[in-house]
Amino acid sequence: MKLYNHIACKLCEYEAKLATYIPQGGNWKDIPDTIHDKRLDSIRATGGRTTYYGRLRWDKPSYTIATYFNRVPNGCNIHPEQNRILSNREAARLQSFPDDFIFKGSKASPLLARYVSSLIKPHLKSYNFIDLFAGCGGLSEGFIMNGFNLVATNEIDANIMMTNEFNHSKYAPKENFILGDITKQDVQQHLFDACKDTQIDVIVGGPPCQGFSYAGWRNPDDKRNQLFREFVSVVCHFKPKFFVMENVPGILTMKKGETIKEIIAAFKDVGYHINTPVKLKAEDYGVPQKRRRVFIIGSLDSSIELSKPTPLFSDDDSNLPNCITVKKSIGNLPPLSDGEGEIETDFSFKEKSAYDKLMLKEITFDEFYRICKGLN
Repeated sequence: MKLYNHIACKLCEYEAKLATYIPQGGNWKDIPDTIHDKRLDSIRATGGRTTYYGRLRWDKPSYTIATYFNRVPNGCNIHPEQNRILSNREAARLQSFPDDFIFKGSKASPLLARYVSSLIKPHLKSYNFIDLFAGCGGLSEGFIMNGFNLVATNEIDANIMMTNEFNHSKYAPKENFILGDITKQDVQQHLFDACKDTQIDVIVGGPPCQGFSYAGWRNPDDKRNQLFREFVSVVCHFKPKFFVMENVPGILTMKKGETIKEIIAAFKDVGYHINTPVKLKAEDYGVPQKRRRVFIIGSLDSSIELSKPTPLFSDDDSNLPNCITVKKSIGNLPPLSDGEGEIETDFSFKEKSAYDKLMLKEITFDEFYRICKGLN
């Protein structure tokens, strides 16, 4: 079989040395006090997060894999055993992107999106959807996994759109992968024209969340915080039965809760009933990563009540299978040295975990879950 994007970014000599001090599950606190640099000293002085300069543990889900995971200081990005940063393929697996999802250029975890799609699917008779602010296509991947039909997608970043189109053009025409700024009238019109002959049942998307993120500056004046209005505009045009807007938990507390009220009011003004925002922990739904996301789900039919989300995995509830660990996710991938790897590698698994089989698309999610529950 072919293994794609299993490449570990080469560390500089200094960061490679720092990594040697950090044990499995360790972080910046394990680096000797005799070692100093501006960032490290700042974190020591302020008591920074325990994920900084972190090395993953085999027996737990990973922490959130940030976009820039190719540096030791940026998060918990060091391989549990090998003295290197995670490879692109390992990072993808920890976010639940399947192995045939190939990254061609420089968001939501597909399994988390798959679960959210299952909340609205019983209320639909057809499953056509549009993905806005689509990134490389994490939301799309999850909805497609659950039998939804991608009609069109929009993304402003050309490199990221390259990955999205490469992986999803088998589901929608290439001309329906619309590159450009959705705030521009011509880009919106392109989207409207691409979908004019198709009934749109769902619109999904994740407007940029930097302004809402706990990890960022949480600047209430950040213009990106207003991009949700473009999402509302597109929803208003198509009038899908449902919309699903994904974001970070910080959206709920921005401006002491006034921001989320503003967002909900904007959707209500165009005719949508808004369910209570759904707060999910990614590891509860099969993603081997501790990631927190919020989904705002709206429907045209105010009588629809969505099922209450219930965890599928837990390390605390003996009635549920344990959360997927880093070991089960990437433990069977071939070892790499720092800076090593290929875009495409021939590889054969000696043995496969259930998660390996899911990522290889040898089994469905339902089959995977039955195995995890010990029913197969």
